[in-house]
Amino acid sequence: MDRLNSIFARYGDRVTVRRTGALDPNAHCVVYWVLHAQRAFDNPALDLAVDIANSLGLPVVAFFGLVPYYPKANLRHFRFVQQGIPDIAADCARRNIGFVLRRYPEESLINFCIETSAALVVGDEDPLRETEAWRDKAAKKLRIPLITVDADVIVPTRLLLKEQYSARIIRPRLRRHFEQYLVAPANPMARVPWNPPPALHSLSPDFDITANWRDLDTSVQPVDTFRGGTHEALRLLREFVTTKLALYPRRHNRPEYDGTSRLSPYLNRGQIGPHTVALAVQQADAPQSAKDDFLDQLITWRELAINFVHFNPLYDSIECAPNWAHRTLATHSRDRRPVVYSRDQLEQAETHDALWNAAQRQGIHAGWMHNYMRMYWAKKILEWSPSPAVAYQTAVYLNDKYFLDGGDPNGYAGIAWSIAGKFDRPWFDRPVFGTVRYMSGPAAEKKFDTHRYIEQVSSLME
Repeated sequence: MDRLNSIFARYGDRVTVRRTGALDPNAHCVVYWVLHAQRAFDNPALDLAVDIANSLGLPVVAFFGLVPYYPKANLRHFRFVQQGIPDIAADCARRNIGFVLRRYPEESLINFCIETSAALVVGDEDPLRETEAWRDKAAKKLRIPLITVDADVIVPTRLLLKEQYSARIIRPRLRRHFEQYLVAPANPMARVPWNPPPALHSLSPDFDITANWRDLDTSVQPVDTFRGGTHEALRLLREFVTTKLALYPRRHNRPEYDGTSRLSPYLNRGQIGPHTVALAVQQADAPQSAKDDFLDQLITWRELAINFVHFNPLYDSIECAPNWAHRTLATHSRDRRPVVYSRDQLEQAETHDALWNAAQRQGIHAGWMHNYMRMYWAKKILEWSPSPAVAYQTAVYLNDKYFLDGGDPNGYAGIAWSIAGKFDRPWFDRPVFGTVRYMSGPAAEKKFDTHRYIEQVSSLME
């Protein structure tokens, strides 16, 4: 491993050696373990695997093993992932990298490394507890080194050392690292081609990975509002920087306009990386103010969310609330709610509020919800639930079940901001909310054309 230290140094604090050990001189390949970063370019984890393989004179193979029990995923989420697999395979081939696809019950990384006589494994990172547990388990079971790379942030999360409590605090701390880390990934070519061992099993990239999975949740059907894959993400990015970015400051908080990038599902599944998006925006022909507004969302707020989930194990619970929010919500816990809806009523969009119902239906039928509406949606769940804890769990349940970008740090941070006062400050005291920020339908009507938004959502259902 000592001979690789100079390569690790080029990637700075992105690299974590999870399992060390001597390299087998008779090894046949380096394995890139596809987990979160589901793309074959602008991917620092895959780049590290290629650099290591080139230094060892070995080929690289990307291994993607899928399971039906991926955390909180259902058929909608799996179809989106499925649509992106041909792009991974094609882009790997362009870089002289092998690609092997397997699925449960033949998805074992450990067995694959034995079959291919792997020298070591390079994987990616994300802070969710379930997938982090998979990495820990792999480190214990592998008999070869395991290295992971923080590939889906601009600034490596570990550099900030602890939980950051607001955008105002994290923003300058991120910016001081931009010179080193906000640079284009190298995308090196693998020098040695991958020649798979005879009879090595691999599925076709267009194979239906969910076929005959009895335990898969099929209650949420795929949507046609998004198509998964790196190539589709790049198309949406080009469309955004050429036709939407200049108007972003005026339109991104108006749900009746198509003014956002709509890239959150692709960032969530690692089908596009933040470097690709940030550099395209920096180079776009658009006002600097528009670029700054968007990059603040992409980097400051997104990496604040990732920092939150990484350092706070209570990220999907009301227990993550700051002390002031705990106190004020407890003080108002016995306040009479204007109305109380069950989880089922909320899930079916059966409330008295047409605007809220439209937001929930957008989540159900489009697999996505405009960011302004997510805040309104979550705050009304707090207002209409018997307790803040119930509200929080309802919002997490609906977010993870229906949204293509569900089960993601951004979603958990948004719920924490809306219900638990996270990253916010105390506001005026009022029933139920206490000093947690309140949002209302009449206020929303002053900000955007709510009737037009409701009509647009209704058209999704026709």
